[in-house]
Amino acid sequence: MKHHFADLLDRDGFHWNMVPNQERYRYRIDDMSPGDDTVRAVTIGKHDLQRDLLPTLPNVEEVTLHEPDQQQLCELSGIKNLKRLRISHVRLKDIDFIAELSGVEELVMEYVSGFSDLSPLKRLPVLRSLHLENLRKVSDFSGLDGLVQLKYLRIDGTLDWKQPILNFEFLRGLTGLEVLSFGQVISKAAYPAFLPARHLRHLKKIRVPSNMFDMAEYALLSVMLPEVQGADWRAYHHTCYSYLPLQEGDARLHMPLEKLKVHHPEVIVIHTGERRVPDPEFEWFECTGKKSGRIKCKHPDSDARCREYEENFAAMKNNAERVLAGISGLEKV
Repeated sequence: MKHHFADLLDRDGFHWNMVPNQERYRYRIDDMSPGDDTVRAVTIGKHDLQRDLLPTLPNVEEVTLHEPDQQQLCELSGIKNLKRLRISHVRLKDIDFIAELSGVEELVMEYVSGFSDLSPLKRLPVLRSLHLENLRKVSDFSGLDGLVQLKYLRIDGTLDWKQPILNFEFLRGLTGLEVLSFGQVISKAAYPAFLPARHLRHLKKIRVPSNMFDMAEYALLSVMLPEVQGADWRAYHHTCYSYLPLQEGDARLHMPLEKLKVHHPEVIVIHTGERRVPDPEFEWFECTGKKSGRIKCKHPDSDARCREYEENFAAMKNNAERVLAGISGLEKV
């Protein structure tokens, strides 16, 4: 039952106390004894033999259910101290059972399919951190609107399936949000789709891959959220897909690490301690925005193309300012 997923929860800002995903199997129910009052976290899988042991553990605060059945989900309401819940790999017709879990503060749902209505989450009065990943039947996130106590939200898909998002109107009601994070998603809304994000007055951090949305949306966010960490997108960025080891005779090979970080940020140090530099054959300038283009750094036209990227992005930022000014004028009327 060992779970292979990486920990995708942003641990900065104290939003998550949940056990890291890759460590969940350290808390298997089959390794525990009935009535153990020292147990705080437990993981229950489809093939565990002691699946009915949970109600006997009086001080459990965190539960991970992997491939659970309906009975297990319903029994969660009997866990009086439940604060953190992770549910993975299950098909459900609805998530109504969640409405009974009023003490849950952190919730992760990974690969949960079959349902489409998120509104039961509104019944969680102290929910502050929410991670939604690969919800196959969900595209309408309006069920999140009104979760004013929510501080952290991530919506994600997978590399081979992007989580669809019908629109971003639900952001209007997340007035307490501090961290907004998107992974592999696809927007179904037209520009300016992210306009509702202007209501996020307490937002401190935004995480969005640079190729998930149209370039104009990144321009809008950068103008709309100038003080928010992660919203300072540029027209393009440098990236490299392969690195070469430094050779003897290169002054950077034995340079002190602190000096190396300051004067040679192009050098990376891998886990073995080996120092590497970008391979020119795999260096690119990638334009911000979905399908916005890229060009090899060594290409003779790279400078001209990058200037074109900058001009386009600047024009989109100017347009975003006009859009926001127009909205502001309408709201004052």
